[in-house]
Amino acid sequence: MKEIRVVGMDPSLRNWGVATGTLNLQSLDLTIEHLEVIQPIKLEGKQTRKNSVDVDVARQHYERCMALAEGAQAAFVEVPVGSKSARAMASYGICVGVLGGLRGAGVPFFEVTPTEVKTVAVGKKTATKDQMIQWAMQQHPEAPWPMQTKKGVTSVVAGTAEHMSDAVAAIYAGISTADFQRTISFLKVA
Repeated sequence: MKEIRVVGMDPSLRNWGVATGTLNLQSLDLTIEHLEVIQPIKLEGKQTRKNSVDVDVARQHYERCMALAEGAQAAFVEVPVGSKSARAMASYGICVGVLGGLRGAGVPFFEVTPTEVKTVAVGKKTATKDQMIQWAMQQHPEAPWPMQTKKGVTSVVAGTAEHMSDAVAAIYAGISTADFQRTISFLKVA
């Protein structure tokens, strides 16, 4: 096996970033073929309970992530960390629940931290969103980055690209983990 399909994810309740592509196991060269931000459609109406909205958002994330992970031999996920507010913790719980569902359904993923993602990309744990976007776009000009033209100037859509760039960086962070290195050493032997 020379190449494998990979997926990177940057989970978030409102903007779940995903990058898919191929990884050459010999050179560790990565090609990004697809970028996406999953933005669930919220149920609306006066009678709609908040927990019903959350359950439906979780379902939408799970279904789209499963579709994007189909055929991938490895996934790399920037697992979110806890938060200070009650609502942010609910969002965290939903994201972790979706990830648990993916793992339970057989999606093989390697966990990375937000610090690992920033450090592997920019070299510092305090990397800004703009630095992450610039790094990812420089690494993968072939990727379908979201662009906009305003007043004759073309630029990246930063609000969307930030989640995509974190998903790309999650792949790089995952590739560098000892767990993944052990895994590919077995694949190279096979």
